[in-house]
Amino acid sequence: MARIFHFLSLAALLLAPIGSASAATLEVLAYQADGRPVADAVVTLQGPVGAPQGALKAEMDQRDQRFAPHVLAVHTGTQVRFPNSDNIRHQVYSFSTAKRFELRLYEGTPAAPLLFDKPGVVVLGCNIHDWMLGYIYVTDDPRFGVSDDQGRVRLADLPAGDYRLTLWHPQLADMQPLDGGTVHVPPAGLSHRVALTLAPAPADVPPAPSAFGDAFHRAARETAQ
Repeated sequence: MARIFHFLSLAALLLAPIGSASAATLEVLAYQADGRPVADAVVTLQGPVGAPQGALKAEMDQRDQRFAPHVLAVHTGTQVRFPNSDNIRHQVYSFSTAKRFELRLYEGTPAAPLLFDKPGVVVLGCNIHDWMLGYIYVTDDPRFGVSDDQGRVRLADLPAGDYRLTLWHPQLADMQPLDGGTVHVPPAGLSHRVALTLAPAPADVPPAPSAFGDAFHRAARETAQ
C-alpha cells in the first residue's frame, strides 16, 4: 500500500507542471496619452477559450448614493442582483436597448435578479438621486474584465494562443467599443499596454437634475445606436 501511495504521489507531481504550464495570464494595462491609468475600462477577449463555466450571477450594489461598481461587465445570460446597501430607498432604471427595466422604490435587495440576455451597454440611473450613473457592459465574449484604479485587468488561466481584444469605457467617443487588435499570449503570459482617448469626466458631485437628465438621455441614445 505504501508503494502504491508513493507511486501515485510521484505521478501527481510529474503531471502538475504540465497542467499549470498550459494556463497563461494576460495583463492589460489601460492608460491615457499623458500616462495616467484608466480605471473602469472593460477588456473582452475572443480566442481559444470556451464559454464561461458555472452559474452566471453578478451584483450591482448601491453604496453612498453611488452605483458600486461604477462599471460592471457580465456575460450575456447573467442574472444581476441590485442590492441597496444605503439606508435610504433607491429607484433604479434603464432606458437602454440592451435592457429596459425599472425597480420601484426599495431598500435591501429585490427578491428576484434581472436577466441580462442581450449584449450591449446598459446605462443605469436612479429616479430619486439624479447624480447616480452606472453602467453594465453585457458581452458575448467568453473572457472579460474591468480595470482597477491602476488601469490593470488580469485574465488568468488562458490557453496560449491568439486573442482578439475589444475595449470599452463610458468616456469613449459615442460610448462605442474599440477594436483592440490581436495579441499573441505565450505560455509564459503577456503584459500588454493599450492607450485610450477619453472625454473629460464629469465632476464627482451631484449635478443639477437637468444636467443629469441630459447626460443620461444622451448616454441612452448612444447605446441604442
